[in-house]
Amino acid sequence: MRPGELVLDIGAGEGALTGHLVDAGARVIAVELHPGRSARLRERFAGAPVTVVCADAVDLRLPRRPFRVVANPPYHISSALLRTLLARHSKLAAADIVLQRAVVRRYAEGRGSDRWRRGYDARQGLTVPRKAFHPPPRVDSAVLVLRRHSP
Repeated sequence: MRPGELVLDIGAGEGALTGHLVDAGARVIAVELHPGRSARLRERFAGAPVTVVCADAVDLRLPRRPFRVVANPPYHISSALLRTLLARHSKLAAADIVLQRAVVRRYAEGRGSDRWRRGYDARQGLTVPRKAFHPPPRVDSAVLVLRRHSP
């Protein structure tokens, strides 16, 4: 990531990743559905290059300029979120998304639509243990790493 880069932190929660992104010099759009957490994010990052959006990630309008995504979305919206991010006119440059390990494996192995594979490389990143979450999910998780092909 380069300083000044636009990063969507989808499912920002309490801002744990948001803080690291700001420290790295990113301009962050923190997306959080819960109004209370959104308000706390606004307070915590007042004066920082962070825009807090209280919205459902599935309904999010994507930036019209190149952007990156860091996300730990609820697993039940994974497919819809990926469809949005990988849509034909999306300016997504890169993404690191924590998902169910089975979903990550499917994308990393290239199963699914050829449409998005023409524009992106997908691989499995780090495995995230169940105990890293509170409450722990019933399934294993991993990071889906997406990178747009170089022109």
